[in-house]
Amino acid sequence: MTLTPAPTFTTDRLTIRGPEKRDLAAFTDWLGTSSRLAHVGGNVDAAAAWRGFIAGVGHLHWHGYGFFTLEETATGTAMGRIGILHHVDWPEPELAWHMFDHGEGHGFATEAAHVIRDWAQGTLGLGPLISMIAPENTRSRALAERLGATVERSAEIHKGEPVLIYRHAAGVAA
Repeated sequence: MTLTPAPTFTTDRLTIRGPEKRDLAAFTDWLGTSSRLAHVGGNVDAAAAWRGFIAGVGHLHWHGYGFFTLEETATGTAMGRIGILHHVDWPEPELAWHMFDHGEGHGFATEAAHVIRDWAQGTLGLGPLISMIAPENTRSRALAERLGATVERSAEIHKGEPVLIYRHAAGVAA
């Protein structure tokens, strides 16, 4: 059951779609166990994961954009999330990604980021997006750079968490 009116995109390997109830288990497992969460606040329990999942659904309804689930088309397995975020305390819309541990290292994030970035700039009319990345998150920084983004400045979010703000180029095609 689709929880949002989000569009669906496809590539040769991925279905990029709005979140569904069945995605909650993989999301909860990732938030509860992944060592990769050190860069985005750390692990949380199932109740906090549920609140985060529901907040993501609400974000899509509120803005008309948010996190999409990356599903490997061949297997139907949720591999991670990617989308456009604009939280109340964000400076502007952000192209963001979270790959589940089993989804890393396959090029899925790069593939999906091209699709979502082009949709945001073309269909939504959003300007050159940013990505806010913890300085020590070398894998995320490498992805931003593969996408052609460059560091624009340093900043702090939430309660003083340092981030590098990467700027994506305008009018970039996949």
